[in-house]
Amino acid sequence: MRRAVLALALGLTLASFALPQPAENNSSPAAETGDPWIAWKWVNFAILIAGLGYLIAKTAPVYFKNRSDEIQRALTEAMREIKDAEAKAADLELRLAGIQTEVENLRIQARAEMGAESERIRVETERHLKKIQEQAGQEIALMARGARDDLRKYSAGLALDLAEQRIRSRITPSAQEALVDGFVDDLHRLRPGAAARLENN
Repeated sequence: MRRAVLALALGLTLASFALPQPAENNSSPAAETGDPWIAWKWVNFAILIAGLGYLIAKTAPVYFKNRSDEIQRALTEAMREIKDAEAKAADLELRLAGIQTEVENLRIQARAEMGAESERIRVETERHLKKIQEQAGQEIALMARGARDDLRKYSAGLALDLAEQRIRSRITPSAQEALVDGFVDDLHRLRPGAAARLENN
């Protein structure tokens, strides 16, 4: 390529010397008669053009072939990169589809676990509530039993107090003496010595 450019530059330089130069002064006698070397200059120019054509014809196909090969290689490389990119894109799409499926499976699993956990919590809460109700029932029963016992004791105490008041209101001194005498007589019959000790006291 460099040789072709140098040859082209050299040829153009020689051609500039070979071409007829315009006369500086039209009144000179050489300008009126013409240049005697004009034919040789044209021949020289034709040889130069033929040489340049040969050099161009020799180097241009190689240059254009190399450029064509480079373009073909670039196109092949571009096609290969496009195929690689398409393969990577397809792989990414497959991975994305797999990730979406995995995410959906995780959502389904999370929903199932949440349902199972809520059911377990509900059952556990019901069991605790039932246990608390049983304990509360037992405590209420114990408290009711204690209250009934206290009520019975209080009722018995009131009954005794009332009976004592009624007995005291009905017993006169003469009735008391009769009761004491009857008690002493009973003791005599059962234990004679005990009755004597009671009388001595």
